[in-house]
Amino acid sequence: MEWTPVKQETAHDSGKFSTKVENNVRVRFAPSPTGFMHLGGLRTALYNFLFARANQGKFILRIEDTDQNRAVPGAIEKLEETLQWAQVNPDEGPSAGGSYGPYIQSQRLDLYQEHVQTLLSSGSAYRCFCSARRLELMRKEAARRGEPSRYDGKCRGLTEEAVKKNLDQGLPHTIRLKLKPTPEPWDDLIKGKCSHDIFDIEGDPILLKSDGYPTYHFANVVDDHLMRVTHVLRGSVSKMSSIHKF
Repeated sequence: MEWTPVKQETAHDSGKFSTKVENNVRVRFAPSPTGFMHLGGLRTALYNFLFARANQGKFILRIEDTDQNRAVPGAIEKLEETLQWAQVNPDEGPSAGGSYGPYIQSQRLDLYQEHVQTLLSSGSAYRCFCSARRLELMRKEAARRGEPSRYDGKCRGLTEEAVKKNLDQGLPHTIRLKLKPTPEPWDDLIKGKCSHDIFDIEGDPILLKSDGYPTYHFANVVDDHLMRVTHVLRGSVSKMSSIHKF
């Protein structure tokens, strides 16, 4: 289990940790509607629910359905039924409502577009017109050399004129985050200080896909910020996803 605070102060001593918890604790369980909930997902939901109750906080259910190809009709209702059966009832969510909705990501596309425009305007992101074929050839070549499949940043330096020309031609494109070449460490309340050089492994990650939907990593960060999530509790298998957030 991974326990990452968004705003908390931590102190580590001889492998132990102490946590200063805010008064308004807000945690979330954010499954994808790809079928029935498995036991690991229910365990994560329970940890978040109990942490919220122990700190007089709020437990949020958020549905992360940005990968529409994997979404299963009726899965959201099944997820809610499972939580109700386990008496892990959300304070906010698709059915419970709340002040920070909608709680289904496919209903929040305008919010992701707004944040992408902010990043583009500040120079923190850029439009990538590389074709799927070019990226696939890069992946195959990297695999042949036994290296990570890393984006080479070809579109990082496109001029405004080149970008406008491509847009005028209606070329499909994605939005990529312009990462710093040095890794950003983060504090995990269980594992301590963590760091990983995601730039060296995969290059600038995609924020917005060519179909207008955000990637998991981008939507996750935007929603945690807008929903004022204070702590993220989830399985250690999600550690690599945390790298994109810091």
